[in-house]
Amino acid sequence: MTDIPHHNAVEQQRGAEPTAVPPGATRRSVIATLGGATLGVAALGFATTQATAAAEPDAVARPAAACILTPEQTEGPYYLDLETVRKNITEGKAGVPLTLRVTVVDATSCAPLPDTAVDIWHCDALGVYSGYVAGGSTPGSTFLRGVQLTDSAGVAEFSTIYPGWYVGRALHIHVKTHVGGTVSNGSYLGGHVSHTGQLYFPETYNTKVAALSPYRNNTATRTLNARDGIYRNGGSSTLLTLSQAGSDLGKGVTGTVVLGINPAATP
Repeated sequence: MTDIPHHNAVEQQRGAEPTAVPPGATRRSVIATLGGATLGVAALGFATTQATAAAEPDAVARPAAACILTPEQTEGPYYLDLETVRKNITEGKAGVPLTLRVTVVDATSCAPLPDTAVDIWHCDALGVYSGYVAGGSTPGSTFLRGVQLTDSAGVAEFSTIYPGWYVGRALHIHVKTHVGGTVSNGSYLGGHVSHTGQLYFPETYNTKVAALSPYRNNTATRTLNARDGIYRNGGSSTLLTLSQAGSDLGKGVTGTVVLGINPAATP
């Protein structure tokens, strides 16, 4: 196995994932992945404005909306092209349960995009990614990775856990959208990537989660959103809206976000 060299200053300015890795990690050679992880041209975001039926009769069918492209962000060094279609991606990993709902819309028309594959991956509570040699992980592991297709309303839902953190990065979930493919034997095949980005969490929740088990066993220094160079490059547009059902945060939270994409865009 070959360690990956540190990114140079140019790569960091472009928003590339820092070379800081989960504790104990010995990274495989993923130079090809890193080489393609610069910012893409199709970047997206979504803002909605309500309109009354009296002012605009068509608003009864669908609220008036203004859409922009959500900024794309680096793929990072831990992507695996597994394309496994599944809703529950926890594989028994401990952590605060997270129901993640990602809505995908066309950035031009604001119309929902059904049958879009939403592909996510993130680290566990201790900052470890599956599929890499690290504490508690092996090259063959697949926890906290999965794909879901959006429904008729453009929504893809996952059952996962609140991610942990590792040196140099704020808490985040990686995301790709794929269009034009098909599902066969539980895998998403074909099509093309139309968006690559990252999702983030409000610091008020991050602080509370960090005090809970097993997160409190994470010895890495936690980087705040405001100090994460990748977050500062458009991350506020994909900050999750979180809600919890009751007073016990440990029972879980629901996170929602809207991605406006150009479905014809390619990396």
